[in-house]
Amino acid sequence: MRRAAVAVAAGAMAVSLAACGSAKESKGSDDSSSSASAAKKGDDIKVGLLLPENKTARYEKFDRPMIEKKVSELTNGKGKVEYNNARQDANLQAQQVDTMITNKVDVLIIDAVDAKAIQNSVKKAVDQGIKVVAYDRLAEGPISAYTSFDNVEVGKTQGEALLKAMGDKATKSSKIVMINGSVTDPNAKQFKDGAHAVLDGKVTIAKEYDTKEWAPDNANSEMEAAISAVGKKNIAGVYSANDTMAGAIITALKAADLKVPVTGQDAELAGVQRIVTGDQYMSVYKSYPQEAETAAQMAVALAKGEPLDSIAKDKVSSASAKDVPSVLVPVVSLTKDNIKDTVIKDGIYTADEICSGKYKAACDKLGLNK
Repeated sequence: MRRAAVAVAAGAMAVSLAACGSAKESKGSDDSSSSASAAKKGDDIKVGLLLPENKTARYEKFDRPMIEKKVSELTNGKGKVEYNNARQDANLQAQQVDTMITNKVDVLIIDAVDAKAIQNSVKKAVDQGIKVVAYDRLAEGPISAYTSFDNVEVGKTQGEALLKAMGDKATKSSKIVMINGSVTDPNAKQFKDGAHAVLDGKVTIAKEYDTKEWAPDNANSEMEAAISAVGKKNIAGVYSANDTMAGAIITALKAADLKVPVTGQDAELAGVQRIVTGDQYMSVYKSYPQEAETAAQMAVALAKGEPLDSIAKDKVSSASAKDVPSVLVPVVSLTKDNIKDTVIKDGIYTADEICSGKYKAACDKLGLNK
């Protein structure tokens, strides 16, 4: 995946949100004097990296080390990354932005806990000549660049997989439960919108939840409540927005002696292992190397005052920034049939990692150990 092109066709991956960008903010994000100053630093740059939480395995296992490695490669080992994790606390993340400003980083990569709440912090950084790359979630404010996945397509991919897994049970009268992500995450709404575009009219959504902080404990409670309200014999499938929640949802399903198809996202190791055993039907595999390396390329270019034309071919708008240079990375539906061709082939996990201990027998049946 690292050899994959980091720019995808704008026509195929265009994202459209409400666009009413402020001229003042746009001017702030393109401040030429700060670019000229940054350009003088050459490879000796300082990149601030702020990630949102540590409950989801991907951030510490993939995103952080991949960004750090790419920044080092792009700066001949001279560039440094200052890192903080907000642990799902928007107020803490705002404080971390202040610290990055005090430490005089040249550019910020921010994966926002709360995309709206971060707006003032983004503006504060930009006012100090620090350009901001919105990472994985489209943060509000005068951002200079954005990279993520096509989030509506993620939801569609999940919805299509759920219908496929349900087979002849995918009828208008069949009842499913939807357990979405947090309302503070703009990606969660896009996942949900994409899933609804596929599921609405095909099945009945008997219960639907927006899960605070993407917390697995909350997802578990929601699933328990849905089973009680809908009746376990009436539930034909579950849409889970990510793998961490899927694990908690499956725990609730097992406690009720109920097995139905469950979706996921992020291709976490535990999620892949549940797919191997058949407890979880699918996940969405997203190329973290491609996303992380793109963010690093954007950050280094901005810190040096270089244009993003060769990196970002797309444009994305938010409520506070128009036509932001963007890269949207494609996604893949991960099932037991393509584990070898995705996460193993791309070096995300080895077969030994997936097939350890109690998963060995199930892996043998799938031929993953060969």
